[in-house]
Amino acid sequence: MFIHTDNITAYIPQRTPIVMISGILEVKDNITRTGLQIAADNLFVEEGVLKSPGLLENMAQTAAARVGYVALQEGTPVPIGFIGAVKDFEVFAFPPAGSFIETTTEIQSQVFNATMVAAKVTLDGRLMAQCELKIFINP
Repeated sequence: MFIHTDNITAYIPQRTPIVMISGILEVKDNITRTGLQIAADNLFVEEGVLKSPGLLENMAQTAAARVGYVALQEGTPVPIGFIGAVKDFEVFAFPPAGSFIETTTEIQSQVFNATMVAAKVTLDGRLMAQCELKIFINP
């Protein structure tokens, strides 16, 4: 069950056709979970499956959604961030169009405007992809 879906673009800077999360499932402590219903016409779907660029963008947007969620809860403008580095990106399986994936990011460390997160994408509890992201927030 989504806690926020009405206007997911209020939480992230991306716009259609690059929006890669359908809504926020949970924001608790250092963990954020989002969901994505993969449409057959998704920009990153090829041969009926969501490919690597879509999985990576989905993980990055999950991290961004947390920043946007926290900013809106605090009544401050949603800052813009960018990926500074991707480490140990692994894809174990490509989720098919029509499926619902869940993505989890967990903050590993924060130093000034840099945040390291561990990210993973699952489909029905099965690990699809994972990586570490270094995210920089523009203050």
